[in-house]
Amino acid sequence: MAKLKIITGEGNRILRARSKEVVKFDKDLQKFAKDLIDTMKAAKGLGIAAPQVGKNVRIFIATLGYKTGRGKATTERCSVVAMVNPVIVSHGADTEIDEEGCLSLPGQYGKVERFLEVKIKFFDLEGQKQVLELNGLDARVVQHELDHINGVLFVDRIKEMEHFQTGLLKQMNKI
Repeated sequence: MAKLKIITGEGNRILRARSKEVVKFDKDLQKFAKDLIDTMKAAKGLGIAAPQVGKNVRIFIATLGYKTGRGKATTERCSVVAMVNPVIVSHGADTEIDEEGCLSLPGQYGKVERFLEVKIKFFDLEGQKQVLELNGLDARVVQHELDHINGVLFVDRIKEMEHFQTGLLKQMNKI
């Protein structure tokens, strides 16, 4: 179980660079994906992208099927999916503004507008083409992670700064 170091900071050049396409689907890619998964789980994230651990390649991990209810979150029926060279090929017309955070921007949260439905094409770790139609939180997670491999952070998508909070401010607002 290899836990990689998560890169932090809004101005970090690695986080701001567009990642290169993956061309080799080999054991190294599979090991890297496993390390990403271990890192994401250790950090209690729903997704993680290669740039967040210092590699500018087009791969991210997304936890799909995450549900909350009755004050508890559950990962019982979740699947963790590695998406290589992903592209959103279509999306629904409806959007939703909801709160996001990021492992690379600890303690920062903001309300971001995202499409409620997306159709994403990607390759799995064996190089096989896959297509998924996602909605709700699953669609939000893949859009957030896709932004990472394009050098975009969620704070870039906050339209009104009143929708931005640091962890301390968020805690104070709950009092």
